[in-house]
Amino acid sequence: MKQETHAFQTEVKQMLHLIIHSLYSNKEIFLRELISNASDAIDKLRFKSQTEPEILGKDTDFYIRIRPDKEKKTLVIEDNGIGMSFEEAVENLGTIAKSGTAGFMEALEATRKEGLLTPELIGQFGVGFYSSFIVAEKVVVESRAAGAEKGVRWESEGSGEYSVAEIEKEDRGTRITLFLKEGEEGDLSFTEEWTIKDIIKRHSDFIAYPILMETDSYEPVPEEEQEKDEEGKAKETMRKVRKDETLNSMKAIWARKKEDVKEEEYTEFYRHISKNWDEPADKLHLHLEGAVEYDVLLFIPSKAPFDLFQRDRRHGLHLYCKRVFVMDDCKELLPEYLGFIHGVVDAPDLDLNVSREILQQNSLVRNIRKNIVKRVFDLLSKMEEDAYLSFWKEFGPMLKAGIPTDFDNKEKIAGLLRYPTTKSGEKLKGLKEYVENMAEGQEAIYYLSGENLSALINSPHLEALKAKDYEVLLMTDPVDEWVVDSLREFEGKPLKSAEKGDLELEKPSEEVAESFKGLFEFIQKELDEDVKEVKASARLKESVACLSADAFAMSAFMEKVMQASGQEMPKQKRVLELNTAHPVLERLKERFTADPAAPSMKDWALMLFDLAVVSEGGRIENPSRFSRMVGELMAENLSGSR
Repeated sequence: MKQETHAFQTEVKQMLHLIIHSLYSNKEIFLRELISNASDAIDKLRFKSQTEPEILGKDTDFYIRIRPDKEKKTLVIEDNGIGMSFEEAVENLGTIAKSGTAGFMEALEATRKEGLLTPELIGQFGVGFYSSFIVAEKVVVESRAAGAEKGVRWESEGSGEYSVAEIEKEDRGTRITLFLKEGEEGDLSFTEEWTIKDIIKRHSDFIAYPILMETDSYEPVPEEEQEKDEEGKAKETMRKVRKDETLNSMKAIWARKKEDVKEEEYTEFYRHISKNWDEPADKLHLHLEGAVEYDVLLFIPSKAPFDLFQRDRRHGLHLYCKRVFVMDDCKELLPEYLGFIHGVVDAPDLDLNVSREILQQNSLVRNIRKNIVKRVFDLLSKMEEDAYLSFWKEFGPMLKAGIPTDFDNKEKIAGLLRYPTTKSGEKLKGLKEYVENMAEGQEAIYYLSGENLSALINSPHLEALKAKDYEVLLMTDPVDEWVVDSLREFEGKPLKSAEKGDLELEKPSEEVAESFKGLFEFIQKELDEDVKEVKASARLKESVACLSADAFAMSAFMEKVMQASGQEMPKQKRVLELNTAHPVLERLKERFTADPAAPSMKDWALMLFDLAVVSEGGRIENPSRFSRMVGELMAENLSGSR
């Protein structure tokens, strides 16, 4: 039979050390995690059996069994789920499979430094199995995959290596044996029946399959087996026996009435399906009737998962039919931008054999999806503002992605957007509040996008808008570029970039523009490779120069985002706007009028362009020339001062 020994990777050894020592005060989580894994294994088997019914054989009564043994100091958790093959044992138990060891280590270290509890990371990173080593000095896993002929034994002491070997195993499923630690690090209370019952009642009561454990109970002694005394009376009418006791209620929490479910029950169920340890920010529990009938229990997480923006991230919705698990990661019931929501949808009218392809075309599913999305928006819009801002901090970028992807709901999503503004500072403000507080005569919602808030607040593009007391939304998230491109307006007010197009504010008079015509034509000629046009600015009040773009052109921030993503961008010529009321422009016009061919005029033209680039946080092409000219200006100015 095949047998192999593998060394844990260095990162896995470090991870095990951190789990064991960081979560020591939360030791009992290991049992919750192992029971949850067993439940998932049965779910997977039931789903697979919908298309391969023969895979079940005669073993159709699903269970999870707990076997404590005080004398041997062991605890066994067993299930008759889908099981594992030799290769799956190596993949699933020998590494931190799909989540990434490095990601787990970084997140765990970060929470340790902040002094936070870290049990939620166990579930989020799919490393719940490793929590066994919090209480066990050795772990042995024996498993046989459904439909396989051979079983596998995985064994490790959680230190340097693990061994894997083929074995004979009669039944399908997985049996995990924990050899519990003794001494100061040990806790043999996990062999006590009352301890196990208490943990399961608090953390795993809603598991859909019976969690069985042999316990003491009493039963009547049959009359024919009773011993009689001299008077013919039975010496013992009751006797103690060992019988299987079901430790969990197995009630589908989503099918119960809201008033019958305690908050702690909601919290534990959320932790089970989300693999988190924190409490949900909010929940939605519905029983909907009408043309179709279905139950919904959804949770808004309080913290964003580590893989929120990873492409292969799994959705949090589980689909059931008449309380029978159909599939997890059900993307068809919620749009991608709401995929962070965890929960269950139980639709009795669905076919148990439904496939993802059928779900995409199913009118019932489309109806459920439409209603769920509507209810989620209602829930978010009714949250207290402080609670909502906490949610927005975690999931705002995800929600924004719905604007360009969900045309039917973009107005509702727009009402949920929050941004800092020129008047609110870092305090976030919604579009509705912005519109309600628009200045007299203001007809548009103004915004400016860029890399950081400080640069945006001090941008020269805002000078004329600030002078008119117009508030401006400040956007630093790359996805905001797609948001404003798709939204265009809110409550009848157009969204207008502070750096693009004509702001329709007070413009320099035609007489002033004409007086600078010769100078501007000269500057245009000198900067022809970089500048599309040179014109008098309606944006500037204090600064001498800025760069702007046409109304439908790409913003400077968007150009940077695209370049950072590795996309080759054709060079964009922008408009150089100059402040004709600035003393520098007045002096420059005088010099140009006096001597248009002066060699220094070319340097001044380049200087104006560099100033405009620097003012928006850009990189100038010739910083040494810019530095030289600034130095010369300082020397010239200082020579005439005391």
